[in-house]
This record gives sequence, structure tokens and C-alpha cells, in this order.
Amino acid sequence: MELSAWLSLALICTLGAMSPGPSLAVVLKHSINSGPSAGISASVAHALGVGSYAALSVLGLASLIAQFPALYTALLYVGAAYLAYLGYMILTSKPSASNGTETRTATKTEWYIAAKEGFTVAFVNPKTAIFFVALFSQFIDPEAMTFTVAFLMCFTVFIIDAIWFIFVSIAASSANDRFNLNSKQGVISKILGAAFILLAARVLYQTL
Repeated sequence: MELSAWLSLALICTLGAMSPGPSLAVVLKHSINSGPSAGISASVAHALGVGSYAALSVLGLASLIAQFPALYTALLYVGAAYLAYLGYMILTSKPSASNGTETRTATKTEWYIAAKEGFTVAFVNPKTAIFFVALFSQFIDPEAMTFTVAFLMCFTVFIIDAIWFIFVSIAASSANDRFNLNSKQGVISKILGAAFILLAARVLYQTL
């Protein structure tokens, strides 16, 4: 792959990662509520989910989804249901007892939950597979596809997504320390919970 083509791919992936959505909300939630380590855990797991979709797209998953619209619609409904579930869990969760400005260290359970939610919110969105096939088709000649080129493209997707959301996680945790966001955890949880439910409603509206 030529350098100019790789730079174009990297730029598009960066802009895609930076676009606001449920992924950003998940990383922010764990970064603010459980500390930077949980946010980073969610970030890396999310990047693994996105990178997995990129790899599956190279293997032809998106073509399968395009041939079976019912499968695509079912995956969209699963994604919407998961977003609504996250919103409900956030809205009904009890704020942490700690209201201090100290930086929290996430427990292993919080790391696991953050990683699970980060990966899942990336992987329940079948539009990601369609996006990568549309994107990759602009840079790859199918007859010239090699394992090295495919790996480079998928790794580019993974590392850019990971770097961006790790940056978001650290920035959110820093803002938490500076402005004592833990003391406003109840309000932030309501905003994030409502955001997830609205995102789920948006998916259903667009599907219907």
C-alpha cells in the first residue's frame, strides 16, 4: 500500500473515531465513574471490536449482511436494545459513595465491565462492517490483496481507534480531578443514561 493511500485511510479512520456516538458515551461513563484505567480498558476493548469488524469485513461479512437484509435489521435491533439496556442501567445505578477529588483506581470487576461494554457497543453495530467494506474498497485492488496489506489496514483501524479513545479517557479523568465531577455523578449519569436511550430510539427510528 502506498504511503499516500495509507495516510488517506488513517485520516478517514481518525475522523470516524472522533465522531460522537454511543462509543464516546461508554468511554466517558467509565472514565468519570471508575477512573482512567477503566476508561482505557473500555477504549482498548472498543478498538478490538472495531478492528474485528474491519477484519471480518475483509473476509466478506458485509457482503453476507448485504445479501440478507433481515440479518442486518436483526443486528440493528440487537444494537438498539443493548443501548437502551445500558441507558436503563445507568439511570437506575446508585452514585458512588466517594465524592472526593482523588483519582480512582478501578477494580478488576470494573475493568471487566468496562471492557465488555466497550467491545459490545462496537460489535453490535453492523453499520461498522458496511462502512469498512465501503472504505476498504477505495484503497484495495482485490486481486492485489495480501495478508500483509489486510493486516496493515486492520491494525491501522485498531490503533487509531484505541489512541483516540485512550486520549478521551485520560482527558475525561483529568477533567474529573479538576472539576470534581464525581460530586455531580448523579446528574452526569442521568445525562448519559438519557443519551443512550435517545441513541437507541434513533437507531429504531432510522431502521423503521
